Amino acid sequence: MPADINGRGADNASERPQLKISIIGVGLIGGSIGMAARKRMDATVCGYDPDPAVLSAALELGAIDAAVHDIAHAVADAQVVFVAAPVGALPGAVEQALRCAPSDCVVSDVGSTKRVLAAAGADERFVGGHPLAGAETSGVRHAREDLFDGASWYLTPAKGTSGVLYERLHRVLVGLGAQPAAIDVQVHDRLMACVSHLPHVLANVLVAEAANAVEADGRLPSTGPSFRDATRVAGANSGIWTDIYLSNRDALIDSIEETITKLGEVREALTAGDAQAITDWNEHARAARERLLGEGLVGAAVHELRVAVPNRPGVIAEIALELGRAGVNIVDMALSPSADNSQGVVALWLRGDEQSARARELIAGLDFPVAQA
Repeated sequence: MPADINGRGADNASERPQLKISIIGVGLIGGSIGMAARKRMDATVCGYDPDPAVLSAALELGAIDAAVHDIAHAVADAQVVFVAAPVGALPGAVEQALRCAPSDCVVSDVGSTKRVLAAAGADERFVGGHPLAGAETSGVRHAREDLFDGASWYLTPAKGTSGVLYERLHRVLVGLGAQPAAIDVQVHDRLMACVSHLPHVLANVLVAEAANAVEADGRLPSTGPSFRDATRVAGANSGIWTDIYLSNRDALIDSIEETITKLGEVREALTAGDAQAITDWNEHARAARERLLGEGLVGAAVHELRVAVPNRPGVIAEIALELGRAGVNIVDMALSPSADNSQGVVALWLRGDEQSARARELIAGLDFPVAQA
């Protein structure tokens, strides 16, 4: 791996023949990271969890190679650390991991709220992360090697994030089967409030309404697929979701208020018997869903762009976030420094003509010379 465009020394493959990954919190997500890293990347995986029974299960299932009983020992010689603790425990676990991890180790997390880790962003080794993957079940016994296949994995680099460590993390995530994408912390939390946390709130409300209706009528209705689909996440693990609701409460409150406003508009249209307004509302929802869930450029060709950049803190994060904000996903990346390490070239691989052209436009707008290889 090339030297860090932000000033770190190069990783030496001859000195580090095998990737060393540490996982703090070996549940569904942590266990799945371990399984994929061991089987797909031939990585050595060390795990820590406060529950000894979880560690024993992780060893038995092949999610980790070795179990330790504190964070310090878990991260002692790691190259990549994933903190997969519950959101409420993330700040303390990340802070301890950064304190004990080597100076050339990248530390990330998998939490669905990113603002709680704002302090960690001051350390160039930390890159916030959030895989959009999971299951209705939890725990390491439900971990799967393929959990992240094709899944978006948000990354929230800060201005001072080390370039080579960001690149290393990006490559590991691709190796796990995920599709990394950079995003601003504030944008991430607003987005998650809308597409993840609010649906859980609404599912809880729907089942409560249905339960009230059953009690009032005295009969158990035969629920259809609409109700089952809309309430699949109702009553999700309180040990996890109470922390999530509270950690992102400001953005979630905003989403709830907006939802109340829109429900009020629907109520007014129903009260007025306005069929056209109801039709327009329903059609708009259908079009919005198709737009949000539309097919991507899965089969499109991959293009390589080469970007000349100065060696200064945050340059990789600046490029990644600019592309991420525009919905341009980086398939892969590599850094190549100049002989005097004063500047370098960032190679970016992007899928499809449209994404490649958009990336060239955005990067040129940042005043970095860019060319297609």
